[in-house]
Amino acid sequence: MMDAGPPGAGETPREAPCTLCCCTLTNRILMVVFMSLLIVAILLGNLLTLAVVLGTKRLRTPQGYLKASLAAADLAVGALVVPLSVYAELRLMGAQPAPEWTASSSAWDSGGLHPCAVVGPVFAGCTLVSITTIFLMTMERGVAVLRPLHKDAVVTRRRTAVLIALSWLGSFFLAVSPLLFGRDIVLEYNACSRMCNYAPGGVGGGGELLTRRARNILLLFPAFDFTLLGGTLAVNAVSLSGIRRHSRRRKRLAETERPKGGRPASSDVKAAKTIGTLTAAFAASFAPIAVFVAGDVLGQEWCNFSFFAFWILAANSCCNVIIYSVRDRNFRRRARNLLFRDGAPSCPRQALTD
Repeated sequence: MMDAGPPGAGETPREAPCTLCCCTLTNRILMVVFMSLLIVAILLGNLLTLAVVLGTKRLRTPQGYLKASLAAADLAVGALVVPLSVYAELRLMGAQPAPEWTASSSAWDSGGLHPCAVVGPVFAGCTLVSITTIFLMTMERGVAVLRPLHKDAVVTRRRTAVLIALSWLGSFFLAVSPLLFGRDIVLEYNACSRMCNYAPGGVGGGGELLTRRARNILLLFPAFDFTLLGGTLAVNAVSLSGIRRHSRRRKRLAETERPKGGRPASSDVKAAKTIGTLTAAFAASFAPIAVFVAGDVLGQEWCNFSFFAFWILAANSCCNVIIYSVRDRNFRRRARNLLFRDGAPSCPRQALTD
């Protein structure tokens, strides 16, 4: 994420020095196969999620809109971020000269547009959108569990749509802010992570002072993520505690009298548990990046670890549809109806009319 700056002007573009275990031909082939399979899994899984959520009238709810937003962010990772890495690795494996942009910074010497200038902010922005959306989903389910009588008044489709739009705008503004406000930060294709990463470099100074300023700007990303992730975990803990209280209360009332209103619906309880699983999965995939950033600030150069950290986070983009399929019976049934009907492919319009 924060590695050596770009080569100086006039240098012949070449691949950056590779110290990864992935740099043997066999391991590079396996790496490309992994990336290619990841593209297929991300695209198919999130397209299925969008088809189920947007094609089913009952799922066009605030929670459904948030799921669609999360799927769209993951879809962008599979459509733009991972394919660029596959293309770069295939070119680096070939006999032809490596692409110029794999060895230079975000501004080519010729003045052309660096692919990382687009793909880097997309990956950062989509990661921020994902954690922001999970936070909004957690808040929405928290209201449904803790204040069930106020859920329909507080959580509306219009408010949810506005919050989704703000989350996308805010996340991508934060993603490009290092380039807007940090003249000493560039985007480059990193030889360790095999991705487009922000790095100190460019103009405006030099030496240790420059590196410190660049790192302070780049720390905006983990600070934002840690804040929202911490808030998400806290709201999940409160919601799950509320679910346990309602469960104990329901058991006591079942022995004496009929339960009264004001308790969360079973579907809201299941949805809250599903979102808790989503949060745990994202936290687990983001934890290696957190360790890497902390180590990088302390001056550690963890090349192999950076590869696994970034790609574990990228692989999270295909996990959500698996969680929905395992935890949500209605989603699983509608996805099956979308793909198959009586053992044969079905028409999506016919399969999703319920």
